[in-house]
Amino acid sequence: MTDLDTTVYYDDDADRSQIDDKTVAVLGYGSQGHAHAQNLADSGVDVIVGLREDSSSRAAAEADGLRVETPAEAAAEADIVSVLVPDTVQPAVFEEIRDGLDAGDTLQFAHGFNIHYNQIRPPEDVDVTMVAPKSPGHLVRRNYEAGQGTPGLIAIYQNETGEARDEALAYAHAIGCTRAGVIETTFREETETDLFGEQAVLCGGMTALVREGYETLVDAGYSPEMAYFECLNEMKLIVDLMYEGGLSNMWHSVSDTAEYGGLTRGDRIIDEHARERMEEVLEEVQDGTFAREWIAENQTGRPSYTQLKHAEETHEIEQVGEPLRDLFAWGAEDDEEETAEATADD
Repeated sequence: MTDLDTTVYYDDDADRSQIDDKTVAVLGYGSQGHAHAQNLADSGVDVIVGLREDSSSRAAAEADGLRVETPAEAAAEADIVSVLVPDTVQPAVFEEIRDGLDAGDTLQFAHGFNIHYNQIRPPEDVDVTMVAPKSPGHLVRRNYEAGQGTPGLIAIYQNETGEARDEALAYAHAIGCTRAGVIETTFREETETDLFGEQAVLCGGMTALVREGYETLVDAGYSPEMAYFECLNEMKLIVDLMYEGGLSNMWHSVSDTAEYGGLTRGDRIIDEHARERMEEVLEEVQDGTFAREWIAENQTGRPSYTQLKHAEETHEIEQVGEPLRDLFAWGAEDDEEETAEATADD
């Protein structure tokens, strides 16, 4: 097996003394925020959760035994400020906490969007880092409690103190990421690959492919239920196989008929024209076109976003899928997880 081209950091590579005597402000208590705050606290780190006075998450954070202050108060007291509110909210929150950042403090993120696209311009006398678990927050927390870890990324944007990398590794250790392994990247690489992956493959490309496949079968006269199972339900089975062992594991696990059909027909669906469109999407990420579009969309009240989201939610595949999912035992379990993830970061 070919060795990785980059270093993977584990528990033994992290010096916890870099964080054990510091105070961490976790701004936000949604998916990532609650996991970071609880894992840090369980690791013995002094944690303050920063939430608006009217935040619906205040009661939950306090019930979990955490101290809660306003974002400005938390940032002023902390040595490390972990900004885990949504990307669209971060610039406004940064303006609230800016004056509380002292020289030598650390401003930390879990995604590089606002730093990379200059929506946040940090003071020059603070460290700016990223610690990004590659998993939803409820799994970060669940894995930590089970004594396991969640793979993650670290990145250094400003290293004013000369200790930014060591501190980021210590933070990653405290939330459980170095148990599984942490890879170093850059704010640019993390941001651009993350946006491209979401748009071209994971969220945009996959859902468009599922939807088009479903419509093709239904328009040809097949039952909506069969189209749902073949084009959406079984997607998880295939993705799980790829997740566990890559594309080769998936090909090895499916039938010879499925393998031959996929190998000979797949490139006819995702062909050179699709690749050209992917390159266009990547270019829009790289040159800031998408970032400017998304920022403008939020500034004007999200008209396109709202319309597109409504069309997706009311598509026939959603009407067909809801009662089908209720037929299976795993439906109730998924509903519980969705409810746990639904709380937005404040």
